[in-house]
Amino acid sequence: MGADPRRGAGPVPAPGPQPTVERAAERLRWQLAIGAAGIGGFDLDLVTGRLLWDERLIELFGYERGGFDESLEAFNARVHPEDLPRVSQALAECVAACGELETEYRVVRPDGSTRWVKARGKALAGASGTAVRVLGAAYDTTAEREGDVRIARVLESMSAAFYLLDARWRFAYVNAEAERLLGRPREELLGGAVWELFPATVGTAFEDSYRRAVATGEPVAFEAYYPPPLDGWYEIRAWPGPDGLSVYFLDITARRRAQQEVEAAREEAEAARGRAVEAAERLRLIERVGEDLAATLDTEEAVGRLAQHLVPALADWCLVTLVDEQGGMRDIGSWHAEEAMRPVVGAYRRARLRGLGEHAPLYRALRTGRPVVVEHGATPLLVDVLGSDEARELLQRLAPESFVMLPLGARGRTVGLVSLFRGADRAPLPPQDLLTAVEVADRAGLALDNARLYTQQQRIAEGLQRSLLTAPVEPDHVQVAVRYQPAAAAAQVGGDWYDAFVVPDGATVLVIGDVMGHDVEAAAAMSQVRSLLRGIAYSSGAAPATVLASLDAAMQGLAVDTTATALVARLEQVRDERERDVTRLRWSSAGHLPPVLLAPDGTVSALSAHPPQLLLGVDPGTRRTDAAITVDRGSTLLLYTDGLVERRGSSLEGGVERLHDAVAELGGLELEALCDAVLERLVPADHDDDVALVAVRLHPLDRPRPPEAGPNRVPPHPPTPLTPRAR
Repeated sequence: MGADPRRGAGPVPAPGPQPTVERAAERLRWQLAIGAAGIGGFDLDLVTGRLLWDERLIELFGYERGGFDESLEAFNARVHPEDLPRVSQALAECVAACGELETEYRVVRPDGSTRWVKARGKALAGASGTAVRVLGAAYDTTAEREGDVRIARVLESMSAAFYLLDARWRFAYVNAEAERLLGRPREELLGGAVWELFPATVGTAFEDSYRRAVATGEPVAFEAYYPPPLDGWYEIRAWPGPDGLSVYFLDITARRRAQQEVEAAREEAEAARGRAVEAAERLRLIERVGEDLAATLDTEEAVGRLAQHLVPALADWCLVTLVDEQGGMRDIGSWHAEEAMRPVVGAYRRARLRGLGEHAPLYRALRTGRPVVVEHGATPLLVDVLGSDEARELLQRLAPESFVMLPLGARGRTVGLVSLFRGADRAPLPPQDLLTAVEVADRAGLALDNARLYTQQQRIAEGLQRSLLTAPVEPDHVQVAVRYQPAAAAAQVGGDWYDAFVVPDGATVLVIGDVMGHDVEAAAAMSQVRSLLRGIAYSSGAAPATVLASLDAAMQGLAVDTTATALVARLEQVRDERERDVTRLRWSSAGHLPPVLLAPDGTVSALSAHPPQLLLGVDPGTRRTDAAITVDRGSTLLLYTDGLVERRGSSLEGGVERLHDAVAELGGLELEALCDAVLERLVPADHDDDVALVAVRLHPLDRPRPPEAGPNRVPPHPPTPLTPRAR
């Protein structure tokens, strides 16, 4: 597509493709033209110049039926002018090399709207060895691009510098902080090779680490110095991924200089044994603080314990303050060297921020981001800025003579403060101890900021995952409740999914599945598999086993390289069953855990009338079968993924048994409350696997839909229910 690739492609045989090529083309076209998931196919004859599109592509490019004249010119007319040269070049290279085509571009439709399209294809050679045909598929990626825009907004707001290098080591994305630290505008960086724009990286830890990360697929973390014009030390963390190498980096020049100064002070202290012991104690203090900060995900709690590390080594008593993103402060930790005085410090901690004057040293440290040091007369100075009699009385009992207030800084922002107080019988904090306190403050500040980023990334990951899942339908007298809980680890997305929708024959289809993996690739594969299954089940109206077999074949044909478990069920009713107030449940399992059925009389059973069959993505030729039972109205059905029942240190059978016990005990609850209670009982706070749950309750037909079930929710124009035939 693009400019005519036949020019300069070499001679082509007049008769066109050989029969073997024709057969290969037909087979490839069949694989790529599967109508599920919104994928369209194209066929470009390089001999005649004829370009064939299926209906999906004609609609995507905004042509009316019969308005597409099957020419490259008609394609070029819709491609965004800024993207056309790049698309034309990609097609020409594909034809010249008789290779593969992969490109993404914008389409400008007649109404002025813009859509993003991703195309993949392959050139087929004729008898002479030159390309005679290009076959491929294309699909709408506008939603993905919009998701990328949301992620880009998050990256732009980060206080950490970030850039993305593509497979050719070119800058593909640079956030605002990276522009600032690298000293170049993104217009100059984007598209340029890192080795050319920053030649001093060649042969250094930067190049060695980046190439090792790409070669091994493992993330790297290191600190390195870059000479002028940057002239600074940087902490680098790089993760390889499908889009290239993601690089986060921080300017740690000030910290390195502080570390160097601490080291110089320590080396100087080697001359005297006493000074050496003191330096070693300071280092051990830093190590203990680091270990404490790294030992828990509750970083705020660990930072609150800083006071216990710093007293009595650096101070007689200490307060630790947290600063939120709006500048609000609250004291989260305190300690005193004397046990009897700890309640007094605790009371002062609770009282001092109320009415604290704006000229207080604490506010000065917050505004400037620099330590505030007072070596003498601390008590009267602080009494003057306190806003309550209680706080002033408590401070006079504590009687500090000197203090140091240190900001906890991270990535250009103050996230907390540490206040160190010494009495009259102890000299002010010496320079060596002040450096130690600064190092501790740096570590604590970074830990607090990392905790904030951790929470932010977890929210983003959960939002991305939930955006892939849609609300279930609520057919007549059928109540459906769904739950999804991501793994506790930050930025973890996974492959669990659920679905519930009505097909044209009136049956309700229920789906639960789990694509192997716990990363962005697993989530992407899950989205593909889920979309394929929805399309196949809806368009075919087939039985569950047939849907799973068709899905397995489509995954192979479309090269969806993953494995997954899935269970598909249908709720069906013929007229006789409706009159008897019963429903037929038909299901088939591809390696998934059996559903749980709660009968109206409270009996709980696992629906495992036939053993689960082979996973999806292993052998598309495997034979799949259905199971079917008749269930009474008033029954409740639960479909779930293994994250609900599988735990380290216990067997899967034991987890399933715990689920059955919970359902039996909680089955009298309303459906939404039942789902919440089951999750609360079975899923711990630190669970390391995603959990998906679908619960269905069949309400009796001879009475109104109960209020707790909510209103019916079906497509805007639901299909006329058909009597299900035996499948």
